[in-house]
Amino acid sequence: MDKIKSTDGKTQSEDSAVQQKQLAEVSVEKERRFRPTGKLNTSPLHGLWALTHRDLRKWYANPVQLLVSLIQPIVWLGLFGKALNFGTFIPASEEQSFFGTTSYFSFLACGMLAFIVLFTSAFSGMSVVFDRRFGFLNKALSTPVARGSIVMAKIFQSVGRSLVQAAIILVIAVALGMDVTHFTVLGFAGAFFAIFLMGMGLSALFTMLALRSADWQTQMAIINLINMPLLFASNALFPSKIMPTWLQYVVKVNPVSYANDATRQLLIGATGMTSLLVDFSVLIAFAAILSAIGIVLSWRFLSK
Repeated sequence: MDKIKSTDGKTQSEDSAVQQKQLAEVSVEKERRFRPTGKLNTSPLHGLWALTHRDLRKWYANPVQLLVSLIQPIVWLGLFGKALNFGTFIPASEEQSFFGTTSYFSFLACGMLAFIVLFTSAFSGMSVVFDRRFGFLNKALSTPVARGSIVMAKIFQSVGRSLVQAAIILVIAVALGMDVTHFTVLGFAGAFFAIFLMGMGLSALFTMLALRSADWQTQMAIINLINMPLLFASNALFPSKIMPTWLQYVVKVNPVSYANDATRQLLIGATGMTSLLVDFSVLIAFAAILSAIGIVLSWRFLSK
């Protein structure tokens, strides 16, 4: 019997062979697609850069956010710093004894570097809250990424933002009249290393406080509760020697004070409240201890 032909001129047997070949190709493709590509990467650093870059991209892709974050320290520099012109009624020798330098504006400009880092670090915890509210944190916790990497990514993105914003504030301060006679490359490197360490410790602190929080209002209350005492109970705005005795003790245990002290010694050659060795020792211990505690707490409290 003649073979029955299909509408396109092919025999049924040929059509059947073509269909079987196509099914075999689809089966091979599915097997290849779902075949494990290798052992899962369970390294503690796995996903760290991806998570850090995700948060940084949201920041630099929105220049309005950067501009708004710079307004407050610029206002402090331009209005508060210039309004308190101590040089008009205090002799230079007494101003030197008070501030460690003959320019209060330069003294304040270094304090504004810590100011911008302090307030930028505070919002590293807000990032955790919003990631939890919008469901991204649950997705991240479902991946092989280590929980410690999630915390460190929040810390590193905050520190990166802080360094960029501090550099911009420094340029603006120079334009407004900051003393540049003591500027050196080594001084810049040391000052920004001090800022880096302070940002690490503060970002770890605020991230820890947000690990179990899903309420942004609660987190904002915590930020306001901690930020203002850290700022005003430090030497960011005024030297500790003119403060009450009890407040001087608070200044000495405030890590922000040591970052301010280091940046002033390195950038404007001011007389420090202690040596640079002590400043950096305190800052390194502060950053290391708070970051380690943040990672340990993430293992226990960071959950879906």
